[in-house]
Amino acid sequence: MSLRDSTIATIGSGVMAEAMIAGLLKGEQVEPHQIIASHPRLERREELARIHGIQVSAANVDAVGRADVIVLAIKPQMLARVGREIEPALRDGQLVISVIAGATTTALRNVLHHRSIVRSMPNTPAQLGRGVTVWYATPEVTETQKAQASTLLGSLGMELQVEDEKFVAMATAVSGTGPTYVFLFMEALIDAAVHLGFPRHIAHDLVIETLEGSTIFAKASGMHPAQLRNMVTSPGGTSAAALHELESGRLRTVLSEAVWAAFRRTEDLGHQLEADTADDGGPGHVPADRHARDSLS
Repeated sequence: MSLRDSTIATIGSGVMAEAMIAGLLKGEQVEPHQIIASHPRLERREELARIHGIQVSAANVDAVGRADVIVLAIKPQMLARVGREIEPALRDGQLVISVIAGATTTALRNVLHHRSIVRSMPNTPAQLGRGVTVWYATPEVTETQKAQASTLLGSLGMELQVEDEKFVAMATAVSGTGPTYVFLFMEALIDAAVHLGFPRHIAHDLVIETLEGSTIFAKASGMHPAQLRNMVTSPGGTSAAALHELESGRLRTVLSEAVWAAFRRTEDLGHQLEADTADDGGPGHVPADRHARDSLS
């Protein structure tokens, strides 16, 4: 779905929002004048305007009032305050896309009193347009808006819509937090290579290229990782010896426990945000004056 006739506002225009802005412009999905980035710091606004040629605003309400699609890219602890600030400026027909970690659609509805919401979870490689984003749309999101969300989130890399919101929380623990696991493994393998005797810069390059090449090979082959592992594991060989140590160290179990810990933390954060916003009218509540206001716009 083209965003050619839409204006997009980013609220909390940090790293992830800028990645989205850059991706949209690089893919020629929108023109710079169709994007409004809101940020409290003057230096940041000037930087975004200089680099991308987009509109900027110091006022969240101003950006929201002029947009068709609103991207919420603020920190979770800012949701209640920023949500209450922009709620009066929202109107029916606008699409709100959240990239706030842990923020459930219930919490978002509580504070925004808005129906059309997409909850999404991108990951760090999105900064290079190589991320993966899992997203869920509330029932009130139209097919046109879903297409807009797909296009917008696709600017970050691969995007995947799910029909159950819980999958977004699960994705937070797998793909969202996933780069953390990879970076730790990367760091440990580099340290092991240095321990063997490699200079650190050589160890770094060996590990980075090995991981990148292995990932590309796995993706190109379409084979199950177990098949790929068996291909390089000869009886009594070096891989077999290494795998024995990894399995003895409970690598699979520890990794599974880490994913579950991240999932539980995501759920806890979601419950906390729902509690923090519970006094804003409840899930799905839309003030009566919202419809009256919209009918006059």
